[in-house]
Parts: sequence; C-alpha cells; structure tokens
Amino acid sequence: MTGTERTRRTRWVAGSAVAFAVLFAGAATVASARDDGAGEHVSAAGSAPGTPATDSADAGFARDMAVHHQQAVEMSFIVRDRTRDEDVRRFAYDIANTQANQRGMLLGWLDLWELPKVSAGQEPMAWMDGQHAGHDMDGMEGKSGMSGMSGHGGGYQAHDGSLMPGMATRTELGRLREASGKQAEILYLQLMTDHHKGGIDMARGCADLCAVKAEKRLAQSMVDAQRSELDAMAQMLAERGAAPRD
Repeated sequence: MTGTERTRRTRWVAGSAVAFAVLFAGAATVASARDDGAGEHVSAAGSAPGTPATDSADAGFARDMAVHHQQAVEMSFIVRDRTRDEDVRRFAYDIANTQANQRGMLLGWLDLWELPKVSAGQEPMAWMDGQHAGHDMDGMEGKSGMSGMSGHGGGYQAHDGSLMPGMATRTELGRLREASGKQAEILYLQLMTDHHKGGIDMARGCADLCAVKAEKRLAQSMVDAQRSELDAMAQMLAERGAAPRD
C-alpha cells in the first residue's frame, strides 16, 4: 500500500468514526427526549401522553432553532471558501459541525413527536411568552438586528430573508459571498456574533419555557457554548482591528 493510499484510508476511517459518533449521539438524545416526556404540553389533538403540542414552546423552539442553525452552517461554509486563515476556517468548521448536529437532534425530536417541521400561520418566536420576551429583549433593542422584535409574544418582523433575531439578511449573505481574505473574516465574525446573540436569547427562552428535559438541557448547553464563542469572536475581531457591530 502506497503512502497516498494509507493517507486516504486513514482519512476515511477518521471520517467514518466522526459520522458514527454523531449518529449515536443523536440517537441517544432522541431516546432521551422520548423518555423525558413533556408533562403539561400534551397535544389537545389526542397525541400520546408526554408529546408536546404543535404550538408548544418545545415544538416552536425545535422548528425555529433548526432554521436559525441552518443559516449559521451556511455562513460557516461560505467563509471557509473565502479565506485561507486557518484560525477562522477552524472556528467556522467547529460551528458548522456543532450546529448541524444540534439541528439534526431538533428535527429528530419533531419526527419523534410526529409534529410538522413548518407551522403554517405561526410567526417565528411566537412560542416565547410575553414575560420572557419582555424581560430578555428589552436590553437587546437596537442590537444585532433585534430592533425588529415586537412587544408581544416574542414576535419578529421578518425582513430581507432575516426570519428571526440575529439572522443575516440576504443582502449581508451576498456581501459575505463576495468578500475575501481579511474582509470576509471580519464580516463573518460580525454576522456570527449577531447570530449568536439572537440564538442565545432563543435558547434561554427554551431553557425557561420548554417542558422536555432533554431539550431544556440542549438549550442551556447552547447558551453556555455560544457565550464562550462570543468572547472568542470578540478577540478574533480585535486581532483584525475590528469590533462587533452596534
């Protein structure tokens, strides 16, 4: 076996190991969600006991965060093609890998609960009650795209493809695709900082309002991890002579 063949085989084995690890982690989390149950959020349509209702915080968070995460994965793959900086490329890969895995868990729960992945007629963030939205969003007004928040139920005014707080617009994604090098790195870190701020507030909402214990644990882990990543991105921006956007 040549050196090239051994290298290819090693990469294939390593890739397979990662794939199986993600698969088993997702299966374990879905099984946990089945066992934890949902308590008071039983569907009025007569679903099995412990199944969240389609308009519950559990289902709403799973649907909305899956969409939110998908954009983070998209932005991370864009920047990996627009810069050769290994620190940014590694950071983007970690975000893409983590959020793709979490997105799979959220969609897996919706399948397990036999609930739609898209809720027609329901605004994004509508699952967040007024008390949580009023408490957490007041301090975010005017930051990171948060000015689109309404004062009731955590509703968000979608604009230019930005469906939820912190999400980049189509215009911003277009700028990221056209940027390169240091410019792309700075824009990505700024957009992802905004994205994380919106995602953290959503995850805090689920940690407070969701009933399924496995989902609450996942939401809290998102809060903790993304807060740490905000600090890392602030440092990376400073190293490039930039800062998070106001």
